[in-house]
Amino acid sequence: MRFTSETSSGGVSEQLFTLGAIPGVLWTPESATGSRPLILMGHGGGQHKKAPGILARARRFVTECGFAVAAVDVPGHGDRPKHEEYDRIATENQARVEAGEELAPLIAGFQALVARQTVPEWRAVLDAVQELEHVGTGPVGYWGVSLGCGLGIPFVAAEPRVRAAVLGLGGALASAEAAARITVPVQFLLQWDDERVPRAQGLALFDALASAEKTLHANPGKHGEIPAFELDSSLRFFTRHLN
Repeated sequence: MRFTSETSSGGVSEQLFTLGAIPGVLWTPESATGSRPLILMGHGGGQHKKAPGILARARRFVTECGFAVAAVDVPGHGDRPKHEEYDRIATENQARVEAGEELAPLIAGFQALVARQTVPEWRAVLDAVQELEHVGTGPVGYWGVSLGCGLGIPFVAAEPRVRAAVLGLGGALASAEAAARITVPVQFLLQWDDERVPRAQGLALFDALASAEKTLHANPGKHGEIPAFELDSSLRFFTRHLN
């Protein structure tokens, strides 16, 4: 892991890093020492590690909970180079949708493909970040919706260090099999009028989770219209399960 820059503001230290070809960012309390809970955040499709929603949540996790938060650019996003195969598939999928095919199965297939690359990458990032003295080997949480859910569910299923997860805006077509291997507490966000993920698919994914403790947070609105108060809910959720 190589740090490329460090800045601080409002009590939050932000360190940009690279781990091999993976660009990432780590947020911690200013002058942090010792071990603390860590949340890995997965960004949405077409976004990046410092997208406004990711940044806003990360800063609140740090300032209000004292957590460390890490996020990385998934392949083909942010500071990573274009991925020819993924770009080709995305272009083909767009043409198929315009020709009348359903969007949800195409998204599912694409996310399953990308997850085969991101799951080992994210596990390597966890290894590296937890070696840092100001993060340490404390409990780990995961937050990710939309693409962050499609990639996050197989990650949470594969990573025993994750003790709690906030997921959502995803469907069962891509993730039901992996969801059946998740047993940690989950808070699941669903937009009732989601135009990208059919409601039945979102409910089926929630049902597929094997967690004994799981809560469904269903709100009116389209795919990108998660209410602001759900951030407060996720803060309480992670505080309860990671401290």
